[in-house]
Amino acid sequence: MISKENHLKASNGVKIVADFHIHSKYSRATSPDMNLENLNIWAKKKGINVMGTGDFTHPLWFKEIQEKLEPAEPGLFVLKNDKQGTRFILTVEISSIYSKNGKVRRIHNLVFLPSFESAEKFNNRLSLKGNLKADGRPILGLDAKELLKIALNADEKSFFVPAHAWTPWFSIFGSMSGFDSIEECFDELSPNIRAIETGLSSSPEMNWRLSKLDKIALISNSDSHSPQRIGREANVFNCDPDYFSIIEAIKSKNPEKFLYTIEFFPEEGKYHFDGHRNCNIRFSPEETKKHNGICPVCGKPVTAGVMNRINKLADPERPDGFQLENAAIPCKKTVPLDEIIADTLGVGAKSKRVMKEYDLLIEKIGGEINILIDEPIEKISEIAGPRIAEAISRVRQGKLVIQPGYDGEYGKIKIFRENEEIETQKSLF
Repeated sequence: MISKENHLKASNGVKIVADFHIHSKYSRATSPDMNLENLNIWAKKKGINVMGTGDFTHPLWFKEIQEKLEPAEPGLFVLKNDKQGTRFILTVEISSIYSKNGKVRRIHNLVFLPSFESAEKFNNRLSLKGNLKADGRPILGLDAKELLKIALNADEKSFFVPAHAWTPWFSIFGSMSGFDSIEECFDELSPNIRAIETGLSSSPEMNWRLSKLDKIALISNSDSHSPQRIGREANVFNCDPDYFSIIEAIKSKNPEKFLYTIEFFPEEGKYHFDGHRNCNIRFSPEETKKHNGICPVCGKPVTAGVMNRINKLADPERPDGFQLENAAIPCKKTVPLDEIIADTLGVGAKSKRVMKEYDLLIEKIGGEINILIDEPIEKISEIAGPRIAEAISRVRQGKLVIQPGYDGEYGKIKIFRENEEIETQKSLF
């Protein structure tokens, strides 16, 4: 049974916080600390109950997974030396670069599998298509539809999700190399696509503007490359703690089973607005239109961001701010706790002062996700002081100033004005 320490009780089952999409130390540009032991430690700090393994196609990582994990509940695994710890679910992101309908496509997809046996079968088949040793997230010249076939052949209970669906360069709806619909990408296999990952630069509300996604579940994950960034987006369920119940909760879009997603403010994502990072040009979709899509500095087309792309594909009768009733899973937007503390203290998020305060809050109150979303502000104030409590309250209310991210540059969030930052520092020290 999953431990009470790492799993919270809900009304009819177990409340499960899950982050399915991460990368191991074998992926490019990923921290060497991304191993199972550190993921287990940080999942407890965050309040995550189910972690994706990421990268199970990489031979060395798959070997490590097999050696260090053992079966727990159906389709879930646990570290052999911490049997009451975080549960793991077998996941991998695959990059497909191929030509279809006269255009080069660059699509990333997330694959879930319920057993080592099916993962091994999947890996063996995929190894015939390309080099799985080169990167934890393999890059293959394989049509996304063919990848879906391989997953289904490996296990009929596999789950296949287009990853960060709106990222310009590498996604199903990306402005630079994607498609305009699920059907255009997957043809007759489209009914097997029951969910998409919204990505850091889009929110569920933005996706609600497309009626063709009304029956598609919207999941959110961190896509983390370091232990500290797991859980920055996640999914919260109230269901039996096993692979099959979790996947069914996603597919069903039942709000009693799939409670909500935890989201970045999408403006903070790397590709929310349009622009050119090298030219220091950041455009809203309206500004891009005024400039005919051309960068005024270098004269080349700007990188069209997520907001622009959604505007292009959205239903005309669903403007910005459209609310989807009944069929929508709610979401809760937040900012990572270390960023909130850093803004409050007026220092960098990686500073020792921030980490000391972060560890104190986790020790005294509990997991980061609980602090950000559920813990009463009064209790936070008692332990962390009124200014951090006020900062968390403002984040919950969305009272922020955000410079949107663009062309690979994260957005910048401010909670306090300059004079408030000075007052905050004085009040804490």
